Amino acid sequence: MKFELKTEKENYSKSFLQFFGIIFFLTLIIILGDIALKLGSISRNHEIEYNCRLLSVEKSRPNFKKLSRLSNVKSKQRIWEFCSEIIK
Repeated sequence: MKFELKTEKENYSKSFLQFFGIIFFLTLIIILGDIALKLGSISRNHEIEYNCRLLSVEKSRPNFKKLSRLSNVKSKQRIWEFCSEIIK
């Protein structure tokens, strides 16, 4: 007959591993979420700059609409002022 005893040491080590695993995954999710938000901001800024440069070459209605949507500026005069600040 075989008799085994589980010690508390094994239980503590498993719970510590689970705790650190959960902390690791939460940290990883937070870091990846932060990176995704920063990349979205960089992408938006690049798109605004690109559309301002495009508007300086080709003054078309779709370019004004895109910039109006991206920058939340409604009038053409303010879009021109906004783009002149960005292109500098």
